Amino acid sequence: MAKFRKKPVIIEAEQFDGDVKQAGKGPSLIRQAVCDTPHMNLPTGPHIHTLEGAMTVAVGDWIVRGVAGEFYPCKPDIFEQTYETVP
Repeated sequence: MAKFRKKPVIIEAEQFDGDVKQAGKGPSLIRQAVCDTPHMNLPTGPHIHTLEGAMTVAVGDWIVRGVAGEFYPCKPDIFEQTYETVP
């Protein structure tokens, strides 16, 4: 079986604090990606329309903009294991 290493790419991410209209200066990934209007396949609450369909977002999740400009949520423990801060 072949093994692979994830290529080092730089991504943008913001941690979701539960506020869909999250305050801040300049463009916000939260404001761009998270929707709180009802979606037929999800319980009421914040969610993101991803390439795989709508996914719920919980407080503390990281909102990531991928290499193709797509958005997706990432649980804090997975984010910590996968990414590090770029100086």
